[in-house]
Amino acid sequence: MEGIEHRTVKVNGTNIHIAEKGEGPVILFLHGFPELWYSWRHQILALSSMGYRAVAPDLRGYGDSDVPDSVDSYTCFHIIGDLVELINVVDPDEGKVFVVGHDWGAILGWYLCMFRPDKVKALVNLSPVDFWISYYGSDHYMSRFQEYGEIEGEFAEIGVERVVKEYLSDFPVLLPKGKLFKRPLDEAITLPFWLSEEEASYYVTKFQKTGFTGPLNFYRNLNRNWELLKPWVGSKIKTPAKFIMGDKDLVYGVPGMKDYIHNGGFQEDVPSLQQVVVMEGVGHFINMEKPDEINQYIYDFFTQFH
Repeated sequence: MEGIEHRTVKVNGTNIHIAEKGEGPVILFLHGFPELWYSWRHQILALSSMGYRAVAPDLRGYGDSDVPDSVDSYTCFHIIGDLVELINVVDPDEGKVFVVGHDWGAILGWYLCMFRPDKVKALVNLSPVDFWISYYGSDHYMSRFQEYGEIEGEFAEIGVERVVKEYLSDFPVLLPKGKLFKRPLDEAITLPFWLSEEEASYYVTKFQKTGFTGPLNFYRNLNRNWELLKPWVGSKIKTPAKFIMGDKDLVYGVPGMKDYIHNGGFQEDVPSLQQVVVMEGVGHFINMEKPDEINQYIYDFFTQFH
């Protein structure tokens, strides 16, 4: 990862590790679960060579950032509080940046535009994760993540390496008790073409250090976030936005999702949504699977706003 610089900044009372490279307008990259700044490695190298300063944090609870103990420290307000201060640190002159989000990072991107539109020039989001919980029931991973300590115990039995590789290979939506993953545990995992053993081992090493509780605490605040967000019910996102997802992403297949995305619901909630791109044959980890295309989409969109 040549030329990528690393530092830790204290924001919102929390030490946040960031990776950054390049000079120019700042693009803030927000990762999802179970990921790290490292998921944006291709974007950091490409966009920094195209005249941007790419900045990718490990969100609180992840990687080399602080991992607060309390579940209550992972509400949408805590995390957006981190990001607002981080924006002020990395762009002290303007205090306003471009944002790219994936998975949980995409939800945080929407929140950031809803709470602090003054901080975001434009947004590119890759794959949201809402709609799921009501549809899938008790074995659905979001439901299984709710009970503090339970899934951590099951993950511990399987081992961090296996858990991380299963997630990055084929994001499992259902986690039945006693048989979390589709493959038998004695069967070797073949990593997808876009992820080398060396790259996978970076994730494994970081999650062996931090465990999964911090990241899982994001999910444990889903209901709390719904309560906290009541004042924003019906508010529209007016930041210029572009949305990209793969048609093999399980989110895309959720009943009602295609209709919402393509038949006006999405546009109604995000009036400034300028483009929706559905990439054929591409799965959930779209920015790693198709980095060149995603880099170009990001570049082409953000260049309109200089």
